Amino acid sequence: MLRQSSRSRAVLSGAAVLALAASLAACGSSGGGKGDSAKADATPSATGGVTGTPTGTGTPGGGAPAVAVGKVLMPTGPNASLVKARDTAAGPIFVTTVTGAKSGVSGKVWVWLPPEYNDPKYAKTGFPVLTLFAGGQSNGYNTWTDNQLPIQEENEQLVKEGKAHPFIMIMPVQNFNGDEKNALDCSDIPGQPKMGTWMAEDIPDFVRANFRTVQGRDGWGVMGASTGGFCSAKLALQHPEVYKAAVPIDGYFIPDSLLWKGHDAERAANNPDVLVTQGKADVKMYVTAGGANPYETKVVKSWVGKAVAPTTIEYYEQPGGKHLTSDFKKMIPDTLVWLTKNLAGPAAD
Repeated sequence: MLRQSSRSRAVLSGAAVLALAASLAACGSSGGGKGDSAKADATPSATGGVTGTPTGTGTPGGGAPAVAVGKVLMPTGPNASLVKARDTAAGPIFVTTVTGAKSGVSGKVWVWLPPEYNDPKYAKTGFPVLTLFAGGQSNGYNTWTDNQLPIQEENEQLVKEGKAHPFIMIMPVQNFNGDEKNALDCSDIPGQPKMGTWMAEDIPDFVRANFRTVQGRDGWGVMGASTGGFCSAKLALQHPEVYKAAVPIDGYFIPDSLLWKGHDAERAANNPDVLVTQGKADVKMYVTAGGANPYETKVVKSWVGKAVAPTTIEYYEQPGGKHLTSDFKKMIPDTLVWLTKNLAGPAAD
């Protein structure tokens, strides 16, 4: 089911999906992350705040299930040790290593808590969660954490204006090498690390074990640009029990890793081009394409036109937009406003 954004003048097409050019698998970023040099350590408190200064990065394993208190899920731990990666004008971004109990995968996860989270008047409030996936293969850099996409500052400004929820932002690594031809496609590729399970099950378990969140899926969204757009679309369609809304920014929709060779059935099960036609995922999506790239807009519009209810999609074509991080950045305010309209906000009992 398709709902076209009023800002888009493009005519939606049901034409056959074209494979996105290999160049679009890269996010258009030069990479260039600033690293994770620790300035301080922190650990979530029993109520999910960040307190203390223990040493070491730590390797949390998910812990016991979170405890529901009305509309709020209170964390039960064990507490992850969060090392400060860098400061932003809206508060620090932390990093930790999460070893998934279900996947066995161990990887970096960056975390940003909105200033409201540690405000004493919100001590019994659960917050919505936004998981962000970077472009390219996000190996050694992460555009959501290194100031190329300053979503944290934008979020806090929109909160002050009453236009956005204060989101807990979770930013996982999504690949362990820089070889895009052998990417993990945010999936459980046979014989490879179970990245799909790590992303869609272990990471939410880590969040619920450490932070106060909104009960149920209504406060959970996922967003990404380019390769991250592929990941956000795929994971939302596969796991509507986890995510209510997704925002693929200038994404592509066919898994293209060479690691799928010999595993056609598994590849099809992880193919958003197939998943969007199945009518199984009750999720809302806001899907964008850059207007300066006719090939990209054709691919994205063709995919959007395949959506089957209960999946609903709004399409937006960014005027003059190119497949570049600088243009993805311009989309941040609109995407946060859209997510706020389609996800539950902070909840207290």
